[in-house]
Order: sequence, then C-alpha cells, then structure tokens
Amino acid sequence: MKIYTLHRTQKLPISVDEAWDFLSDPKNLKVITPDYMGFNIISGADRPMYAGQIIQYIVTPVLGIKTKWVTEITHVIDKQYFVDEQRFGPYALWHHKHFIKEIEGGVEMEDIIHYKIPFGILGQLVQPFLVKPKLEEIFKYRTEKLQQLFGNTNS
Repeated sequence: MKIYTLHRTQKLPISVDEAWDFLSDPKNLKVITPDYMGFNIISGADRPMYAGQIIQYIVTPVLGIKTKWVTEITHVIDKQYFVDEQRFGPYALWHHKHFIKEIEGGVEMEDIIHYKIPFGILGQLVQPFLVKPKLEEIFKYRTEKLQQLFGNTNS
C-alpha cells in the first residue's frame, strides 16, 4: 500500500487576500481544471469554505468515465491554509494541503498531495504511466491558468 506525494509551489504577483479569495472559493476549482475533465460541482459550494464542508463533484478523469468525487474540507486557517480530503472517489486516499504565504512581490502557493491508488498491485503498476502523468498535467494546467488570471512573478 504505497502512498505517493505530489508537491508543487507557485508564485503569483497578488496579495494574500486576493489569493485566498480565489483559492478558497470551491466554485473556482472548475476555472483551474482542464475542460476535458468534465468537472462539475453537484453540491456544497454555496457557502464560503469552512471546516466540515462536504463538496460533491462529477469528474471525468480517464476514458470518458464519469466519476463522483466527494471531498471534505477538514482544516481551514483563514488566509494561510486549508485541507481537502476525499471521502468518496477515484483514489484509495486523497489528502490535499493548500498553503498560501506572503512573499516579496506577491504570494507563494504550495500544494502537497498524498494519495493512494486503488486496486493494489495493479494500481501501483499504472501509477507511473497513467496516474502520475495525469496529475502532473492537471497541475501544469492550473499553474498556467493562474498565471493567465493573475500574472507571473519574475522569480
């Protein structure tokens, strides 16, 4: 039962308030998710983020197969970090920490994701050539989309 980690940081030339307002609004997840993923929020995004919030999505991660994904926002410290955890969905484990901190000229955003693939050894076999590249592609898209929306830092 291997746990994998994806770690990304990005700097944006915006204030902590601007970053938090955008990233803590669950509706904006659709904006930074590739269209081909068919991302659609079913419920739970009608209030500002809070610990205990349950959000339900439909997503099409591979082969056009629609999948229901249910996450819970488990921790929130205003303008610093929040954590979402999968309660039901495509992973055996999904624990995603989002950190925001002020830096010179803007903010640094950090994502740390711990995840497990279902299906035992079969899942471990497809991780390096199916799951990991797909996650890398999604986060590359997010980086580019956030730069389009907010600009880029020089560092």
